[in-house]
Amino acid sequence: MSQATKRKHVVKEALGDFVTPTEKQQIVKVTGSRGNNLHEAVTARGVTFLVSMPPKFRKNLWIKRGDYVIVDPIDEGEKVKAEISFILYKDNIQYLQKQQLWPEGFTVEPDKEPEKAEETEKDEDFSGSDDDESDLFVNTNRCNYQYSESGEEDSQEEAENSK
Repeated sequence: MSQATKRKHVVKEALGDFVTPTEKQQIVKVTGSRGNNLHEAVTARGVTFLVSMPPKFRKNLWIKRGDYVIVDPIDEGEKVKAEISFILYKDNIQYLQKQQLWPEGFTVEPDKEPEKAEETEKDEDFSGSDDDESDLFVNTNRCNYQYSESGEEDSQEEAENSK
């Protein structure tokens, strides 16, 4: 089977099927990537462990921090405790919530979300002047350059100082 055909079937399986976890499988949230197709995951109860991505998903499907996956446990693993069997997308998550199979630890309480949104709106109203750039992201990987808006005044001052 060619790589394109394999990719087509894997993507079709991942996006088309609504999967429910079996008794041994569990739903976990990906909290970070550790490299070498290993991802750190946390269960609904707060247990953190490593999960591996099987070869059929590699270079075909990607997961990022915050995604939910269904994993199969690995008995012989010390550090790697499970292997990803399905990647859950928004439609899959909604289906599992309707079937009442979604873990309670991952449910977001609807009361808390609007409060956070209201707080951020209030903060934006009292932010002060629009020209304040203190809340902008600062990239620490770049050198800081000092720019001056008045080019002529600087060159005159340098000429006077050199005399």
